[in-house]
Formats: sequence, C-alpha cells, structure tokens
Amino acid sequence: MASENSKQFWKRNAKLPGSIQPVYGAQHPPLDPRLTKNFIKERSKVNTVPLKSKKASSFHEFARNTSDAWDIGDDEEEDFSSPSFQTLNSKVALATAAQVLENHSKLRVKPERSQSTTSDVAANYKVIKSSSDAQLARNSSDTCLRNPLHKQQSLPLRPIIPLVARISDQNASGAPPMTVREKTRLEKFRQLLSSHNTDLDELRKCSWPGVPREVRPVTWRLLSGYLPANTERRKLTLQRKREEYFGFIEQYYDSRNEEHHQDTYRQIHIDIPRTNPLIPLFQQPLVQEIFERILFIWAIRHPASGYVQGINDLVTPFFVVFLSEYVEEDVENFDVTNLSQDMLRSIEADSFWCMSKLLDGIQDNYTFAQPGIQKKVKALEELVSRIDEQVHNHFRRYEVEYLQFAFRWMNNLLMRELPLRCTIRLWDTYQSEPEGFSHFHLYVCAAFLIKWRKEILDEEDFQGLLMLLQNLPTIHWGNEEIGLLLAEAYRLKYMFADAPNHYRR
Repeated sequence: MASENSKQFWKRNAKLPGSIQPVYGAQHPPLDPRLTKNFIKERSKVNTVPLKSKKASSFHEFARNTSDAWDIGDDEEEDFSSPSFQTLNSKVALATAAQVLENHSKLRVKPERSQSTTSDVAANYKVIKSSSDAQLARNSSDTCLRNPLHKQQSLPLRPIIPLVARISDQNASGAPPMTVREKTRLEKFRQLLSSHNTDLDELRKCSWPGVPREVRPVTWRLLSGYLPANTERRKLTLQRKREEYFGFIEQYYDSRNEEHHQDTYRQIHIDIPRTNPLIPLFQQPLVQEIFERILFIWAIRHPASGYVQGINDLVTPFFVVFLSEYVEEDVENFDVTNLSQDMLRSIEADSFWCMSKLLDGIQDNYTFAQPGIQKKVKALEELVSRIDEQVHNHFRRYEVEYLQFAFRWMNNLLMRELPLRCTIRLWDTYQSEPEGFSHFHLYVCAAFLIKWRKEILDEEDFQGLLMLLQNLPTIHWGNEEIGLLLAEAYRLKYMFADAPNHYRR
C-alpha cells in the first residue's frame, strides 16, 4: 500500500502519460468511466437548481480542484463498448455543451445591458476602443469565459496596428514618421557620430528618448561598447571583430555534434523556431541558421552559464537593427536571401558581439539556479510593496507569487510582454542608462506592473490574475506608451534607488 501511494500521481491510474483520454469541456475534469447511471439522475436533479459556480480564489484551492485531473483509471478496467458508458457519454456531453452555451449567452447579454447608462459602463464593464482590442476581448471571452480586459482611461481614436507585432517605428498616436523635431534630432545625432571622437555621454543623453532608425545601428554599436569612440579606429575594429567571430565558427561550430555539446545544440535547435513565431523574418531557414551559430558559439564560450532558454530572444533586437542598415522597408517580411554574403556575415557578427556585451552585464541571470533573476524578482516584490501596497496585498490575498509572472519579465527583459518594435525603443534607453539592463529594468518592470493596477484589482481569483499577468494587452503599444512607461520608471528610480529607508519596510 505504501509503495502504491508513493507512485507519481500521473502514473497511478493511467497506462501511459500523454495518452488521449475523454475530456468534456475545458472547465470540467475528465470523465470517470466508472461512474454509474445514478450520476445521470443526480445530474438531472442538480440542473433544476440554479448553478452557482465556485471559482478557486487562491493557488491552494486551484491546486486542490485540479489535483485529480488525470485520475481516470487504468485502460484495462474500462469498457468503452458498454451501453451504459455510451449513454453516459452522450448525456453528459449534451448537458455540458448546454451549460457552456448558456454561459456564453450570458456573457454576450451583459455588455449590451451595460450600455444603457454611462455610469454602469464606467463602474462595471470595459469599453472596447479599437478593432484590435475587440479581437483580443473576443479571444479572451471565448477561451477563458471572462469579461474583456479594460483600459485605465479612454484614449483618443488611433489607427489600427496589426495583431502581428510590426517592427517598424510606428508611433501609437499615428504621428508622421519624420516631424521637424525628429529631423533636428537626426541632424544632431549625425553631427555627434561624425565627430573625430564621439562624446559618448552626450550620445547617451540624446539616445535616452529614442534613437532615429537611420542612425540606430551605429549608435547601438557605440553604446554597447562594441565600437570605439574614435572614428578612425572603427573600420579596423569592425573588420577585426568580424574575422574573430568567424574564426570561432571555424574552430568550434563543428563540435556541436560531439557528445558533450549535443544537449546544448539540441536545446538551441528546439528554441529557435519558437523565437517570434508570428514574424516571417525569423522563420526563414537562413535566419534560423544564423541564430543557431550565434547562440552556440556564445554558449561554449561562457561555460559558467551555457545556453539558457530565453537568451534566444535577446538576439532578435540586434539582428533587426543591424538588418535595417541594409533594408529601407519594414523588415518583418524581408527575404534575407536578397542580401549579399558579406552583408549577412556583418549582421551576424555584429549581433553576436553586441549580444555578448549585453549578457556580460547580466550573466548572473543565467548561471546555475539563476540567482540574478531570483534577487531581481525579490527586489520587485519589495519595491511594489512600497509604491502600491494595495496591489501588493491583492497578490498576497490570492496567493499570487511574483516569481510566477515576473520571472519571465526578468529572464526575457519584457520581450514576451511587448511587441518587438517596443522592445527596440526600450533598448534605446537601456543602452543609454548606466546599468540599464541590470538595474533600470527593475524600475521599468515595477512601472509596467502598476500600469495595470486597475485590471489587477478587478480580478478576484488566482487563475484570473495569472492569466491577466501572462497575457497583458500591449499589442497596440508604440513609442508613445513606451515613453510614458520609461518616464514613470525613471521617477521610481529617482525616488527609491538611493533611498534604502524608503525601499525597505
């Protein structure tokens, strides 16, 4: 008996893990075939009483409600051909389908009733202001049976940004791509970059509010420390570093098939197709080969950490920025086979070195047990407890741990939460800030979390909070929203970074 209880729960009564089992409705546990016809009679009696759904309000209740999800029974004990089982299947299936349809109809009726008075709309329901938001709301309600997410405040009508995260530098406000102010800023950048010794402090100051696309590649090379400030040394430095990278390729890349490197290469090979799957650029075989080489060479040159899932995302902004040096149109659909071999080699080598410079500052995020991320998540929890105690207590009430959502924010530098165009704009500032990726990112995460405080406080159960925090509606964001986010992050840094008494309770 003791040995039976010690078995893993998914092996206790299932013949094979992952085998297909009958499941009726996403909100219901799998059907137990050992149930008798009495269940049908009891079900019909229960259906006469109005249903009152009991949602799990905390993590422990959620775990208890789902702990028996695979407890179905051995295949040997099941008689799928018996008449009673077939009758039970059809009746339970019909009853569940009717209940799901009823829930859907209720969700559709509520927003219509709410339009009767403006106060009801403001108090109870969410206002959808664009077709992209409507699509997101429909997807959310159809899959999760939840009301659409609402915004903190009404925004002016704006052009629709496609659901596929475009890489172009489109402002969310729909402003023209090059205003008089932008032309003046671009001219100032060009003067700084063309001077004999570029003033890096001044360049950082100019880059903080964003770098114009035309000069972003050379600006990023300088801010990351890949290129020297002296213009005469830049050409030779680029040539030497690019040759050095391809020397690593010749020396190490063939070792990917050796036994001690096979696991690393296999994980990289699995992760590459998952990198920005909605953007056609990153699904091209040639681009994926470039990413594989970059990540494998970095991994074997950094044995303390090796390759860790999430590092693959950090290549993409550099690759897109250096590709834009040779492509004038939007690059998300560009076919890289149209570029020469020399151009592709330059993009690959520059992406490798700039990514290496970034990771040098946050490598403790990826060493064993990822202590850097653990510390940052804990620091985020302490910071939020000081700046918004109501949100912090709301998480505690429903047993939401910061590690459950903020680990990804730290591991991927918010790349999974924001469109790629927003990440590129965010990194303009990160590279302008002292310790931008390692320190300033903490305050950006805090500002990002508080941005959604109204939506967070509206959720009153563990599942709803986790689903919200892992699927925040930022698909419509552009430079305008990122600018506001960075301004709030800078305010928090100014208040708390050098104020330990404010930071801790």
